[in-house]
Amino acid sequence: MLFFVNDYGHGAHPQVLEALSNTNFIPQPGYGSDSFTENAKAKIRAACQCPDAEICFLAGGTQTNQIVIDSLLKPYEGVISCVTGHVNGHEAGAIEHSGHKVLALPHHEGKLCPEEVRAYVKNFYEEEAFEHMVFPGMVYISHPTEYGTLYSKQELTALSEVCRELKLPLYLDGARLAYGLMSEQTDVTLQDIAQLTDVFYIGGTKCGALCGEALVFTKKNMPCHFLARIKQKGALLAKGRLTGVQFDALFTDGLYEEIGRHAIRMAKLLKDAFIEKGYAFHMDSPTNQQFVILNDEQLKHIGQHAMYSRWEKLPDGRTVVRFATSWATTEEDIAALKAIL
Repeated sequence: MLFFVNDYGHGAHPQVLEALSNTNFIPQPGYGSDSFTENAKAKIRAACQCPDAEICFLAGGTQTNQIVIDSLLKPYEGVISCVTGHVNGHEAGAIEHSGHKVLALPHHEGKLCPEEVRAYVKNFYEEEAFEHMVFPGMVYISHPTEYGTLYSKQELTALSEVCRELKLPLYLDGARLAYGLMSEQTDVTLQDIAQLTDVFYIGGTKCGALCGEALVFTKKNMPCHFLARIKQKGALLAKGRLTGVQFDALFTDGLYEEIGRHAIRMAKLLKDAFIEKGYAFHMDSPTNQQFVILNDEQLKHIGQHAMYSRWEKLPDGRTVVRFATSWATTEEDIAALKAIL
């Protein structure tokens, strides 16, 4: 059975596993104070060109989102996200469980509009009873978005300027950041993200690691006693080396970029195969997630040979289906899929 369900269905990139194996018998202190974690932090700071960045590692994306948002917000504040944002639709109410509301705005191919953020905050404070409402306290975006789309540098800059004008921290979810950075259609670099956001994370789980996300505070703005906050949430790994070793490997000799570059190459082959066979797309994605529209007959036929993710049902009865590529996707996989389309 061909596998296109997601980009984290395989274990880890062989070079990441090799690094874990090679360091296995080297004893280290716990809780992220090990030398591998320090090496990874130094490499990430250099890659971001942000020498003052404060970095820590967590196990997964939902965990990271909840801890960051809960730590940055006051008890009466919520987080602005587009309605399709991962924190709004696919995290089982993790943000609300921490006592904060997701303030959902319309999406534009998965992206937030800066002017709509400004208007929302302006209208909030013009409301006579605003003291009885959830205050907007920060802005959440993801890059790539849930639809595999990307913010341009101009769009990201405009959103960053609005956030600074409104004094709202801008937080970027980078669960699939490797695929955004390596897209042929992007003009946004890792350095741009470090400059334009207040905090972001570099995804490992969906980009070649067994698990792990690298959380980067870019403006010396890590909340006080953040390690204690992580531990209070049950998210502090005693064997912090697990994430440190992996990110040390991912940021050695351009491995993170190559993982993203490979998945993009495979996604282009996959996209070309669907186009050649006359299939329609829900929207144009320049990253490793491709959203194809299938009728019931196509769903059944392809599903006998390949695994995919059902995304949403369209009014005309057809279904939007996601096909994702990763470091483990091969040209042979794409050729086999093309043969059954």
